[in-house]
Amino acid sequence: MKKSNEPFWWALFGAGGAFTALCLPVLLLLNGLAIPLGLIEAPRHEDVLALAQHPLSRLFLFALISLSLFHWGHRFRFTLYDGLQLKHLHTLVAVLCYGSAIAGAVLAAVILWWI
Repeated sequence: MKKSNEPFWWALFGAGGAFTALCLPVLLLLNGLAIPLGLIEAPRHEDVLALAQHPLSRLFLFALISLSLFHWGHRFRFTLYDGLQLKHLHTLVAVLCYGSAIAGAVLAAVILWWI
């Protein structure tokens, strides 16, 4: 029986979709509506920086960014396969989609490390 790495990518897809669906709407509501409309007071720069420098905040942001990227990569891969009929470019599409997600996750880790 041929071994496949598909369960790994499907697990990242599911985790990314669930985590993003739970966390992103709250962040968008706060930062995209509540603060600009004046419903809540905008935090000071020092407070936001202190929050971003906390290890749990960094872990949360890394998980949100990287899992969202893997969710995108998996969904985009199958969109290219089914929508644009690029199934014959299986390896190239997979490498580009997942490689982009991995590169974005590494970039997020580097940026969060240097905050």
